[in-house]
Amino acid sequence: MSQKSNGSSVEHPEVGPVPSGASITVTRGFYEGLVIPVDREWFVIGRGRSADLVLSEPTISRAHAAIGFESGEFFVQDLGSTNGTGVNGQREPRTSLQDGDQVQLGKLVLEFTRIE
Repeated sequence: MSQKSNGSSVEHPEVGPVPSGASITVTRGFYEGLVIPVDREWFVIGRGRSADLVLSEPTISRAHAAIGFESGEFFVQDLGSTNGTGVNGQREPRTSLQDGDQVQLGKLVLEFTRIE
């Protein structure tokens, strides 16, 4: 399956249902306290209107990063953002997410929570 986001194509395999109990919480930034359930296998976070989660924060790109689920694990993938995406202080193009991980998108910090 090919998912398009602002003109860029990202390949990811079909997967089974996303388990319930996962969420991201904004812990630093304008949206502090906002909790978003992770209930889809792929969604884009950005400031552009075509993002699945639109956050009007000037330090994040229009299609900044995506949270995904495949092969039994959640991950965050940078989508070529200007300011990059970090997990627990490390910048990688794609990183698996564990309960309690801190994800930084520009000036926003999100905490990933997974209750099993």
